[in-house]
Amino acid sequence: MISPVVDEVANHLDGLAHVATRAARELAGEVAEVAEMVLHAIEAGRRLFFCGNGGSAADAQHLATEYVVRFRRNRRPVAAVALTTDTSLLTAAANDLGFERVFARQVQALATAGDILFLHSTSGASPNLLEAARAARTQGVRTVALLARGGGALRSLVDVAIVVPTDDGAHAQELHLAIGHAICDVVESRLMGVE
Repeated sequence: MISPVVDEVANHLDGLAHVATRAARELAGEVAEVAEMVLHAIEAGRRLFFCGNGGSAADAQHLATEYVVRFRRNRRPVAAVALTTDTSLLTAAANDLGFERVFARQVQALATAGDILFLHSTSGASPNLLEAARAARTQGVRTVALLARGGGALRSLVDVAIVVPTDDGAHAQELHLAIGHAICDVVESRLMGVE
């Protein structure tokens, strides 16, 4: 007899595999487009910025680290910043400007035309991400959103929206990280001259 816990684990993983298969079929072209965008930005000396809330903030930090340090291969560092990590800045901006401005203020201060801002969200409705996308547009910063649940309002505010075909927040975040890794893997292999 199989334990109910084993069934729950298998169901979660089967659900993830199903969404991952759909995403591979439906989103590979968009993901490749973003990888090319990132490569061009890096070659032009531009920077990458990442933001999100909750688990998506953790994904943003994780992916920024992959670029600065390494993913699979030793290579030169890539300028990447997670806008989710400076507690003094975040709390000051939230207190003085409102939480909806915590990322937009950093985009205004740090990002310049040609940089890329990655916005991680399962809902596409977080006010602080919407404001960050608007600030990026004003400054000529390219924007990529990793989304789910149809993309929400954020979908129409970004240059490229990668909308994972699920309403399940956990599976969306799992795939956002996998998609981020896929982009980083392509970028890293090109930076190494490996294809």
